[in-house]
Amino acid sequence: MCEVGTRPPLAAERGEPPGGAAAAERCRDMGEQPIFTTRAHVFQIDPSTKKNWVPASKQAVTVSYFYDSTRNSYRIISVDGAKVIINSTITPNMTFTKTSQKFGQWADSRANTVFGLGFPSEQQLTKFAEKFQEVKEAAKLARDRSQEKIETSSNHSQESGRETPSSTRASSVNGTDDEKASHGGPAEAHLKSENDKLKIALAQSSSNVKKWETELQTLRESNARLSTALQESAASIEHWKKQFSACKEENDQLRSKIEELEEQCNEINKEKERNAQLSRRLQELETELQDKELELEELRKQGEIIPELMSECESVSEQLQAAEKKNKDLEEKVRTLRTEVEESKHRQTNLKTELKNFLDVLDGKIDELHDFRQGLSKLGVDN
Repeated sequence: MCEVGTRPPLAAERGEPPGGAAAAERCRDMGEQPIFTTRAHVFQIDPSTKKNWVPASKQAVTVSYFYDSTRNSYRIISVDGAKVIINSTITPNMTFTKTSQKFGQWADSRANTVFGLGFPSEQQLTKFAEKFQEVKEAAKLARDRSQEKIETSSNHSQESGRETPSSTRASSVNGTDDEKASHGGPAEAHLKSENDKLKIALAQSSSNVKKWETELQTLRESNARLSTALQESAASIEHWKKQFSACKEENDQLRSKIEELEEQCNEINKEKERNAQLSRRLQELETELQDKELELEELRKQGEIIPELMSECESVSEQLQAAEKKNKDLEEKVRTLRTEVEESKHRQTNLKTELKNFLDVLDGKIDELHDFRQGLSKLGVDN
């Protein structure tokens, strides 16, 4: 049995309206009556992998159990719009398996697939599983009753074949038909009703046998188609294996080429980086060259005025020489003046000394004159 993994949110969980009423009406018109209805998200097993689930409906749809009174059979039917996505006849050997809290599945050998149902809740899954078990037991009981009817009809037909000659003999022995009617009427009426019932059962069994033969022929044809498809799939598998090997080799070659191209791209990127660095360096050199050209142009302009500067320099040199000569003369004069100043200072010092001595003498003379005057004054007063 297959397990299911994570499933999408169910439409019933999203509160979508129920559908499939037209399909139920069609089934009622065909003599089938719904005995249980629920809503679920329908899946079918992937026929290629037999492992993965493929959604059969885009949203939650109505899933119903139907009972066919004419065939005495049970079916699970689900319709998505105008498309029948489940038409599975329940047989006694089927089993409904819960694979998770909200998911269950069963295998249908006639449809050659596995159906899966995802429910909004665990309670709905439990109810569906219980109803499946009930329908399975009912189908088993119906099959057993059908077999019992077939066996009973065959036994009654044999007994009726044996009783017919004995009754004929009894009628011939016992007397006329009127006597037979008077003595064996109730028994013959009972046998006649039993024979009628047996004929009806035999006709039903014959029709059932024809149906079973038709279904058996359908199954044989389906098995033949499946065998052919299986052989074709095996051949296609071998073909795809070869193509896979070739693709794998080609893929390995492409990978190696991609690795080589990646290495080349890395080298190209490195070269681009180096070129970018060289371009930046070239721009810097061009800028420096322009600056140098400007400096050279300025130097050329300055070179044009160099002769004038040389002549000016010569005249300045001559003036400098004349100034140096004048400077020497002036230095000589300064030295002479310094000598004269020193001599003058020395003479001034001597003069100051002499002047001081003179002043001292003068002060003495003044004092003497003062004294002399006072003396004269005194003489004048005395006279």
